[in-house]
Amino acid sequence: MTFALTACSDPSDPSGPSVRDVPVVGTDAPVLVPGSPGAPGRTATPGERVGPSPAPTVAADVRFAEAMIPHHRQALEMTSMVEARTTTPVIRAFARSITAAQTPEIRAMTTWLAELGRPAPAAHAHDAAAAGYGMASEQELNALRAPKGGDFDRMFLRLMTRHHQGAVKMAGEELAGGRDYRMRLLARDVYSGQSIEIGRMRQALDALPS
Repeated sequence: MTFALTACSDPSDPSGPSVRDVPVVGTDAPVLVPGSPGAPGRTATPGERVGPSPAPTVAADVRFAEAMIPHHRQALEMTSMVEARTTTPVIRAFARSITAAQTPEIRAMTTWLAELGRPAPAAHAHDAAAAGYGMASEQELNALRAPKGGDFDRMFLRLMTRHHQGAVKMAGEELAGGRDYRMRLLARDVYSGQSIEIGRMRQALDALPS
């Protein structure tokens, strides 16, 4: 399968396609245009633009998926340590929430890349594109495996808060430069959901015993 990553039709407006991408009604068959609530519909006239077409996929969309997959995988690696290392309810709740959100997101991005004919990053790849976006180093991951109880809780919250901040940054870049509807929708979910969790994790860290 061959795909071309087309340039955005209006790079100054990342919110959607430009008017040039909107389909025009032909003369073959009538097209019904819904009216406002309570008002009847009407038939579109030939040459009338009736709605946006799907936005083209651009390189920013692909970069987002290929970087976010290993970023999410590392978050799941960190949450997998929780059960054996702490009984603190709030830490376990964060781990369940992160796992529940990011597992299907990985699947969605992997499927989307496959539709483009592109493989997902390797299972254990720490993609260079994700470097600098809050990912833990191997030394930090090894350090996280050592403690239990309160020491683990504090280290987990600090690393995961930084990790989430990186994901929010990546999502913001996709919303600014991406065009694909599915990737932008996923980026909005990441931006909103992980921003909320950052605030909650900071509160949980402040509430932990010294």
